[in-house]
Amino acid sequence: MGNLIITAAITGSIHTPSMSPYLPITPDQIAENAIGACKAGAAVVHIHVRNPQTGQPTSDPELFRQVFTKIKNNCDVVIMSTTGGSSNMTMEQRIAVIPMFKPEIASFNAGTVNLGAFEATKMKINWKNSWEKPYLLMAKDTPFANTWTSLEEYAKTFEANNTKAELEIYDVAMLSSVDYLIRKGFLKKPVQLQFVMGILGGIPATIPNLQFLYQTAKEYFGNEFVWSVCATGRNQFRIGTVAMLMGGNVRVGMEDSLFVGKGIMAKNNAEQVEKMVRIANEFDVEIATPSEARQILGLKGIDKVNY
Repeated sequence: MGNLIITAAITGSIHTPSMSPYLPITPDQIAENAIGACKAGAAVVHIHVRNPQTGQPTSDPELFRQVFTKIKNNCDVVIMSTTGGSSNMTMEQRIAVIPMFKPEIASFNAGTVNLGAFEATKMKINWKNSWEKPYLLMAKDTPFANTWTSLEEYAKTFEANNTKAELEIYDVAMLSSVDYLIRKGFLKKPVQLQFVMGILGGIPATIPNLQFLYQTAKEYFGNEFVWSVCATGRNQFRIGTVAMLMGGNVRVGMEDSLFVGKGIMAKNNAEQVEKMVRIANEFDVEIATPSEARQILGLKGIDKVNY
């Protein structure tokens, strides 16, 4: 078991402002949450951006620039850009961040999935913005599409900009897609895998399923992969702890859960990172620094980005 890489997914694109008064919205809020997460022990921060007036997810490159620059100027954390965005964005909008900013690492969704965000509309929420409920209901008819063509184009774009792909695995079948991309020369081993668990439409967040994902990855890639897990809602720390004890890495953050404990809303991302650090300390697991994470993940370095 090596040093534990903790990733903080700062704001995401599924939770909406009405769900939590603490959800980071503006570029400054997102950047400050990322800087705080780094100080708390996160080696990597995963970044989406939002319209600062409405809180709606966006692919606006100027907002990405503001967030990336502020983080870089204040700490040495690894900045992982999203290329997922949201289901209503085009592939061109989602991937534009890579050639524009040439990040060290970015998310790479490994297949199409029917994300069940519409279920959130059944919660008792006082909607603050007119876009929120229709945006979530859109998931009933709009899959989160990642076609074979887009997977190949994504891989080419990542390769051209020397950006490491973190492959988001929503279900076990997506490991076969990664294997295909490797066999066809679109991706190279070792690969970085993120097992995304507990989203409606994806693989349930259970320990047997986590073991199944890991064993299947071993069958495909041998020892030539690094892996992490993120689990949604109440499963965030439970499954994260099991992954840590299995030798994997962990993602926490307000993209995946708005809570830090039962009934206790997280006021910022640092609170979730601090909890994961406490859990790791109980098992004498060392926390990776950003420098160590760069080495483990084989990243090009912060001096080679374009922001």
